[in-house]
Amino acid sequence: MSFIEAVGRLQKEDPAPLYLQLQKVLRDAIKNRIILADDAIPPERDLADEFDVSRITVRKAIDGLVSEGLLTRRRGAGTFVATRVEKSFSKLSSFSEDMISRGRKPHSVWVSKSAGAVTPEEALSLGLSPGSLVYRFHRIRYADDATMALEYSTVPGYCLPAIESVQNSLYEALERAGHRPVRALQRLRAISFSADQADTLGIRVGDPGLFIERRGFLADGRAAEFTQSYYRGDAYD
Repeated sequence: MSFIEAVGRLQKEDPAPLYLQLQKVLRDAIKNRIILADDAIPPERDLADEFDVSRITVRKAIDGLVSEGLLTRRRGAGTFVATRVEKSFSKLSSFSEDMISRGRKPHSVWVSKSAGAVTPEEALSLGLSPGSLVYRFHRIRYADDATMALEYSTVPGYCLPAIESVQNSLYEALERAGHRPVRALQRLRAISFSADQADTLGIRVGDPGLFIERRGFLADGRAAEFTQSYYRGDAYD
């Protein structure tokens, strides 16, 4: 099967510019796992011939997907589907949504779920009164079969009907409850992984990582989540 037969053809009657059409075809192929992480795509000359467009059109399409973090160029080797994940902070989205948009298959392993009274740190971050009910979620995040992050989330009790309402995606549960965050404040810093963290993620002690602290808010200004995530530095930007 040729590449164009696998990913689909351009619709020449579509008024959208050809480079945008080609971007969509390639983006959808990555999202639908027709082409996988670390797969090479054909050279620009071959793509131009197969799709019956100019090499300038192909280059412009690929440049856009490289900027999005979906493709990566390797000097002397060609263009490949990215294995590293480029994180955009310009819009509020969940880990699962980020991974799916980049053609990865997300899943989580739950370490613990619990309910209890808010701690002083949580109360300060979420703007809650002492004794308020919160739900806590600790999980290991995966993209495909690779560990990506350790995540600790605290959600005010008023945001969820019960702790059991969270199955796979926390944001899906919040959305069903009508309490999905609409904006967030995030703080980032570089870290080195401890022995326990490294063992859980299957990496070496002291490997570099990225710590992200996120506070999500509802439209009325109330806090909806306080999440601390520890991302592998070799897999996430």
